[in-house]
Amino acid sequence: MPQMKLFGNSRSAARVAGKRKPDSEQAPKEKKQKKKKPLKVLAIWLTVILCLEGLYFFCCYTSNAFVAKWRTIYIQTAMSTMRHQWLATYLLPESVVDDVMRKRTESMEALGDKESSWGAKPEDTTPTAPEEPEVKPVDTAVTELPTETMTPEDEQALAKEAFYELFWELDQPTMEAYVEENPSVLDNGWENININEAGLDDNGTSIQTTMGEQVLAINAKEQIMLVRVTGSGYRGVLAIAKDPSRLNVENSAGVGTYGQLTGDIASAHNGILATTCSGFIDIDAQGNWGNGNGGLIAGYAMSNGHGYGTHYNSYAGFQYYRLEIHEDNLIYIKKVDKEVSEDCRDATEFQPPIIIDGELLVSDYWVETNPRVCIGQSDKYEMLLLVVEGRIYTEGILGTDVNECARILQKHNAQQAMNVDGGTSAMMWYDGEYVIRGSNPNTRYTGSRPVPNAFVYHRVEE
Repeated sequence: MPQMKLFGNSRSAARVAGKRKPDSEQAPKEKKQKKKKPLKVLAIWLTVILCLEGLYFFCCYTSNAFVAKWRTIYIQTAMSTMRHQWLATYLLPESVVDDVMRKRTESMEALGDKESSWGAKPEDTTPTAPEEPEVKPVDTAVTELPTETMTPEDEQALAKEAFYELFWELDQPTMEAYVEENPSVLDNGWENININEAGLDDNGTSIQTTMGEQVLAINAKEQIMLVRVTGSGYRGVLAIAKDPSRLNVENSAGVGTYGQLTGDIASAHNGILATTCSGFIDIDAQGNWGNGNGGLIAGYAMSNGHGYGTHYNSYAGFQYYRLEIHEDNLIYIKKVDKEVSEDCRDATEFQPPIIIDGELLVSDYWVETNPRVCIGQSDKYEMLLLVVEGRIYTEGILGTDVNECARILQKHNAQQAMNVDGGTSAMMWYDGEYVIRGSNPNTRYTGSRPVPNAFVYHRVEE
């Protein structure tokens, strides 16, 4: 049986044996390596810690414009919540947090006593003893003649003209192209156009506004249009309600005890559109914050002439405002310490105002990024209801600040506008479905949280 060779030959074995060193010579070298390794690891960790510490102090105290901007956004976003203020107070120096909040306070104080006036009031020129106007008989033959001679084509031409006059924001070429592709929308005439592609499962229409916004829905009979608003880190819907007399604050069935979803409030009050309105005291029966049922109004609200809740208390550097809708169907914004106007029919309280008498009230220190709800009114007296999604981190949708909301509304010639309660409550419901996703994953597609009241745009009474 042949023997297995461990080496090719005796010479190679000798060479290998000659290269080997005694164990006693190798041992000291191995010990030295073991002593050096922990020191190297420690040095690396110390370097990393020092770098992180340096970066931390740089982010906390630098005046670099880019870093300072995002530091302010981070602090204000955390401090605007009830549950997550620790993200600012625990992780950042108290002096840095206080400085940001102080500057925000100063920006609020800079508003002074601004309140809505809609321009100078005309002088009262009514005579003390007005003369009875002369009543002239109507020449029916003359007034009825044009309608008798009008063809259906003439009537539709007038209806089309009235449609574009009402929805002045529409980009006419894209609207005409949509009608050509979808001729059935004119089955009931221009005066009854009803397009609705605003649902969460819809992609919107190919119609654009002259501002470059995508149109989601148009209802000529109800005089309402919904458009998509988008920007860096946010997505939302702006509803333009053309008839201000049909917008009211409507309460939940259990206001003072429990809240309802926005859509349920709208349905109970014959609404076609609804958004969240007042904030609420978010505490449950056991005293746990963040678990309220939406029944207790925070601040004061008025619904159809009846007041509810207790006025917010403003304090040094933090001023609440009241948005009132008067009998003349105009929005007026004033501080909460002012008396409620006698002709106020609906109201809510929150902060901050973002447009007063056409003036944009932007500030470098109202920049926290959150889901938003704002209400405004244009120079054509249309009600502008804006809801912006947020905290949908998987899609990069964080929300936006009130300055961006003001700029969106300014494109639509808003004369008055105020930020109202948003956050996890921010929601919009239109014609039987929600068109905004909530920020809470558990209730994202089901209307978010119960609320005490809602802005409701009522359907036309038949």
